[in-house]
Amino acid sequence: MNKKHVFPIAISALAVGALMALIFLPAIGTGSNPELDGFAQCLAEKGVTMYGAEWCSHCQNQKRMFGDSFEHVPYVECPRQTNLCIERGIEGYPTWIFPDGTKLVGEQELDALAEKSGCRLP
Repeated sequence: MNKKHVFPIAISALAVGALMALIFLPAIGTGSNPELDGFAQCLAEKGVTMYGAEWCSHCQNQKRMFGDSFEHVPYVECPRQTNLCIERGIEGYPTWIFPDGTKLVGEQELDALAEKSGCRLP
């Protein structure tokens, strides 16, 4: 191969790799954390639910805070359950609704969720 063609090919390969990382890495959680599992399970036991949308970057950030433990958090995908979200008065994503009817709208730090829910954050 001609040396003049190696550099552009290498740059193209790096660009494609960087693009793939930007596309796929945000979907990867932070892994399993048994302590966060307990926190997420407590939120579920207390009746705390997150409402969001798969395409919402703030929802993805929120899920990433939990890593794999998010599987324990009650979650409603509003585009799939539009009527439920309308009934609950969801106007932005993510929205956390607590049993007393209060809402936290937007990305929340885990300590804010812990304080509002009474669940212990590790």
